[in-house]
Amino acid sequence: MKKKAAQFDKFVKRKSNATIKEQFKQERRKWKKERADFFDKKRLEASQPIQEKTISKKGSGVAVDATDQMPINKYIAHCGICARREAAEMVKKGLVKINGKVISEPGHKIAATDEVFVNGKKVFLAKNLVYLLLNKPKDYITTTSDPQGRKTVNDLIQRATKERIYPVGRLDRNTSGVLLFTNDGELAQKLTHPSSLIKKIYAVTLNKSLEKGHFDQIIKGIVLEDGPASVDVLAYSNPNDKSQIGVEIHSGRNRIVRRIFEHFGYEILNLDRVMFAGLTKKNISRSHWRFLNEKEVRNLKHFDKGIR
Repeated sequence: MKKKAAQFDKFVKRKSNATIKEQFKQERRKWKKERADFFDKKRLEASQPIQEKTISKKGSGVAVDATDQMPINKYIAHCGICARREAAEMVKKGLVKINGKVISEPGHKIAATDEVFVNGKKVFLAKNLVYLLLNKPKDYITTTSDPQGRKTVNDLIQRATKERIYPVGRLDRNTSGVLLFTNDGELAQKLTHPSSLIKKIYAVTLNKSLEKGHFDQIIKGIVLEDGPASVDVLAYSNPNDKSQIGVEIHSGRNRIVRRIFEHFGYEILNLDRVMFAGLTKKNISRSHWRFLNEKEVRNLKHFDKGIR
């Protein structure tokens, strides 16, 4: 049997233990490299701006069949001019023309073949949908332009994209923190609508310690000049400094956080929004911005399923 087995020795080259170990090492290195390359690719994709492209008339970002129609205020919002509510106001003021005729009804339906002019300028549906997050500093107003020449948030993001994007909601001049920009009119409308109940968290610094009695009244709810006001969560950020307060709120009313504390005679020295609709300013320095990644955009579009 040994003699017969020896006939096949020329076909079988026995490998030493050292050779076998070396092969295992090489295979392991190859697997590690493939794994590293995979995650590097994912990180790179996540860092890129999300620009949703669809095939549509004149390269627009919202697919519109020639036979389809949409309300004029929705169309203007998708053009990246402003949010849908503001577009409706522009229509009512007679600033919008369709095929050369002034339209004053925001619900007026238009087709893809119609020509739309806003303030005398022809507009088209946005080519790419852009989503950007800014860590707003103080002394900047949340408007696209200011006739008084004051600094606006657009000054900080003007080189970010060629698309015309606008802020979702507002932060007053002396409030800093998270501010979202997009040209996705449908998403902007969803996030700013009163029924959306978007969660916002603020870090507040008062000019003096918040008294326990006032703390309890704010939790219970108070009445301001425009109606009842309440917060969802109120807490001392620093047990040793009761002028440092954390506030979680869903209301989108104008200057609501400031007005709640001013109601009791407190002065707000610093107001910083640290979260909006699940988005935080983590890893974004003051005055800087970044594009949202795909997961963040997906979460925003489905905010009713978990980020309120």
